[in-house]
Amino acid sequence: MSTSHGDIRVELDREKAPETVDNFLRYVEEGHYDGTIFHRVISNFMIQGGGYTQDFQKKATHEPIRNEADNGLKNDRGTIAMARTADPHSATAQFFINVTNNDFLNHAAKTRRGWGYAVFGRVVEGMDTVDAIRSLPTGPQGPFPKDVPREPVVIESMEVVTPAD
Repeated sequence: MSTSHGDIRVELDREKAPETVDNFLRYVEEGHYDGTIFHRVISNFMIQGGGYTQDFQKKATHEPIRNEADNGLKNDRGTIAMARTADPHSATAQFFINVTNNDFLNHAAKTRRGWGYAVFGRVVEGMDTVDAIRSLPTGPQGPFPKDVPREPVVIESMEVVTPAD
């Protein structure tokens, strides 16, 4: 993941989150994330992106996927997880990177409140970039009342790199 603030390399866990990884890779391969922004940055929580262009236009997505938050992976610092609405099975393209351990986001029960957020990988290089993004000043912008970086953080491109690369 090449961003306007540096590169982030994530390792995906297809064994524990097969549908989520396949969904994410589909968006990567389609170029969906290229030119999107990190539109929600909360320094003691997470950085979220993948859904909006630089002029805050919401990008079209595929159908939502099944929530795989019951896979045993935890929302710990440096993990990547799917963003969603209050509906547990509503994740499409948006994702977030946890900048702290967020145990309250972990799967607790197969109920609307207990589902949690599906972790599907972890940052293996570039936590310094993640930390730089989390430290940016934020405020209202576009349709959002708060938490938008005042300096845009653009996801310039994403590419799939196989372990042999």
